[in-house]
Amino acid sequence: MYLFLHFLPAQTINVDKGKISFFSDAPLEKIEASTSKVRGVITLEDQKLAFKIEISSFQGFNSPLQREHFNENYMQSQQFPDAQFTGKIIEEVDWQKDGVYPVRVKGQLTLKGISVEKIIKGTIRINKGVIRIQSEFGVLLSDYEIKIPKVVFQKIAEEIQLTVDLQMKMRA
Repeated sequence: MYLFLHFLPAQTINVDKGKISFFSDAPLEKIEASTSKVRGVITLEDQKLAFKIEISSFQGFNSPLQREHFNENYMQSQQFPDAQFTGKIIEEVDWQKDGVYPVRVKGQLTLKGISVEKIIKGTIRINKGVIRIQSEFGVLLSDYEIKIPKVVFQKIAEEIQLTVDLQMKMRA
């Protein structure tokens, strides 16, 4: 079905659409936000991937002031406008065969200019040339030197849950 892959050893596929969300579940407040401004690529031959999101594009939050604090105080999005993940899929994926592939990806998650190595579990679903990548994982704020002031300590979780949902298409 996808025999052309054999002739294109460095074929890449790009994110067509996607959503990255985060959730903070602290004792006094729950905070949710998401963005669809995600760019990314996978090189099929070596299963390497790279994704980038624009920090200031996150929408949601409980108030405009909360969004402002997220960008200015915690993420410093003027100085560090993007978050990035670069890595490699550990398990072999048969990109030519429809199916569901549980995978782990080993790579570097970079926030605020700080890179931390992570192994992230996820699922790759392939159906008629459409690839969907999904994952949920935690990020410790302390790993990225994001400090929570004592006055809001009960309102922001020390570990934020991220949800990734990306869709890509094979192209001939």
